[in-house]
Amino acid sequence: MKPVIKYGLAAGVAIALGTIFLSGNLAQAQAPAVQYTSIKGEQTTQKALEGKVVLVNFWATSCTGCMAEMPKLVETHKKYAEQGFQTVAVAMSYDPPQYVAAYTEQKQLPFFVALDVDGSLARQYGDVKLTPTSILIDKHGRIVQRYLGEPDFKQLHALIEEKLKEA
Repeated sequence: MKPVIKYGLAAGVAIALGTIFLSGNLAQAQAPAVQYTSIKGEQTTQKALEGKVVLVNFWATSCTGCMAEMPKLVETHKKYAEQGFQTVAVAMSYDPPQYVAAYTEQKQLPFFVALDVDGSLARQYGDVKLTPTSILIDKHGRIVQRYLGEPDFKQLHALIEEKLKEA
């Protein structure tokens, strides 16, 4: 019986280390070269955002977790925007554009709200299917953290502050 337990533990440790190693490699991946189109028809690209720390947040108006975290995203954006931080809220392809526009106007979202009408942005960011999903990108366009669900905002703020200080 003991060899089975030891084997199970060893396998578990190997999987955990593999996951850490894989996550570390993914964490330094370059953000995809995408173009964002806002609900107002404005356009920007990930390349144009280089030099800023960027939080890309995939969300939907039908997602209760997204609605719960949105005020915290607004606070985070307002806190760091003047220091070179940008938030891009990407509405999922299944979210009706009129719902996104109404919510954005009603809540006066202070950041770039993009529509992912064909799902291509979600696919290019690792096939995002669950919301909320947020991706933090450093000034050099590298993905430094990916959050599934609402982030720990204290930890997120510390990471944003660290990345804003980097050259």
